[in-house]
Formats: sequence, C-alpha cells, structure tokens
Amino acid sequence: MRSSRIAVVSIGSTSVHYTVARPSERGLVPVADDSVLFELGSTVDAKGLVPPERLAELHRVLDFYVLVARGMHIAPITTIATEPLRRASNASDVLAAIASQTGGPVHVLEHEEEALLSLFAVLHGRSPAVETLVLDIGGGSSEYALARPDGPPLLAAIRTGAARLTEACIRHDPPTREEMAAALEAARGQVRGTLEGSPRAATMVGGTATNLLRLVAGEARWRSLTRARIDDAISILELTTTDEMIRRRPIRPQRARILPGGAALAAAFLDRYGLDRATVSQGSIREGVILAIARAGNDWRARLSDLVGGAANPSGE
Repeated sequence: MRSSRIAVVSIGSTSVHYTVARPSERGLVPVADDSVLFELGSTVDAKGLVPPERLAELHRVLDFYVLVARGMHIAPITTIATEPLRRASNASDVLAAIASQTGGPVHVLEHEEEALLSLFAVLHGRSPAVETLVLDIGGGSSEYALARPDGPPLLAAIRTGAARLTEACIRHDPPTREEMAAALEAARGQVRGTLEGSPRAATMVGGTATNLLRLVAGEARWRSLTRARIDDAISILELTTTDEMIRRRPIRPQRARILPGGAALAAAFLDRYGLDRATVSQGSIREGVILAIARAGNDWRARLSDLVGGAANPSGE
C-alpha cells in the first residue's frame, strides 16, 4: 500500500469536497478536509448544462484546491464527479476544462461505482459478518449496496436524493407536517423497488447522514441514527426554520435546507429493509478512492470490483 499522501476532489450535486489522506496499514490517516457548498445539481436540473458563469465559479473553487495541494507537494489531484456531470449536456467540455486545470484525471463515476467506493470506505475490502446495507443519500441520487458475508455485494441506486426530494415536496420553511408526510410517502415510493435482501445491519455515509445526526445529537457523541432519532429529526425540521437550525447546530445553510428530503429517504430505506438503526460512518466515496489508489495505483477504477470483493450485476435504478 502506498504511504504517500493522496488528494481527491469530488464534484457532487450539493458540494465540491477536497480530501487528503495518508494510507497506512490500519486504514487512512486524515491530513486535510474541506468543502464548498456548490449546488451544481440544481443548476443542471434547471438548465440541462453547466452555464459559463457556474463553470467560472467552479474554476475558482478548484484553483484554491490545486494551490493547497501544490503547497502540500501533492500532484496530481484525482477528481471524481457524480450526478450533475452524468447529466449535463456540455459535460465533455466541462470535464476537459477541469482536467486541464487540475493536471490530473477526471472520473465521472457510474452509480454502481459510487456504491462500491462507499462500501470500500466502510469495509476496506473485508467481508461483513452479516448482510449489511451501505447507503449514501446524495443530493441528486442515492446509491446503496447490500454487502454479504458469503458472496459479492449487490449494487444499485435510485435517482432521488435529499436535494431533489426536498425540491419536489417542500415549499415552506419550516416544512409543514403535510409536506413532510408527502416527502416520506414519495421516498417510500422510490425505495419500493429496491433490491431484495435481508440486511441485519446498516451503515450510512455522506453529508446527509452526518448532518441528520448533528441535528438530533447536539453535544452527544452518538454514532448511530436510530429510526426513532430520524422521527425526532423530522419533528425538529417541522418546528425549526433554516436560520434557527444553523444557529443551534453546526450545519451549513444549504445542507440544512435539504435535510427534509434526506430524513425522508433515510427513514424509507430503514423501513424498506426492516432495520431500526444505521451506523453513521465518517468514510465516503473520497476515502474509498484514496484507498483504491493506494492499493491499485492508476488502475484503481478498472480494479475496483476486485478490490471490494467482486460486484454482482446490479438490478438497475
């Protein structure tokens, strides 16, 4: 395993995130972590592409991260992109501009690759003791894996995330009880056709899970989102404006605004599989990429299924 520091930038629906870590025999040693809430997904939803002014803003964000990486003597940066750049009509031009700017490869990940990377970040290539749901509720989509002790993981995604569901169902701040009920019903409809399985444990990764836990935990150092705590989060959301929320909790405004959809999806996934709690992991697809690069170098993407333990054919979205 490589011991040098590795830098990854992730361009997602809600944020642009920069992570640096040093691989070790025990996993990853964090070095740097920063993010800018960018909401590229909503732009692409509205316009179908990344307009010039938004691309200029993205360039400014990436310029900063490239400068930081050079200051740490890390080159090149590996850039990954998810939902917005899978859909933008001018994605090829945007990707070419990003690659020229960062000096490193740009990988537009498929849904199944996102699920594999989350799984790798959580399990580091080991088999779970019991069948386990690993879930990443993003802004525009939600990727998940059913990791099994006796076979390859099952992978799939739904094309609904926290931002997209909030946009579809929530009109008020705070959301009304009727709006939250509609969001939960819509989320249940989205997960109704998810993969068949019988997981006995669950792990959630990513900003939605982390911020839901911040909302209900306060100063407590809880590491799990129980189904009851998600209900508590929904009650808080129905009573608290976004401004009040960010004054009371370490949650950024853009994240706070999309938590209604995130809470509904978290509840729906746990209900779908008959689970009463999920561990909230600090890992993410970025940590998964860093581990994969450390073990496979530039061939990490081609070898991802083997690194994770082999992936079953997904059942689709």
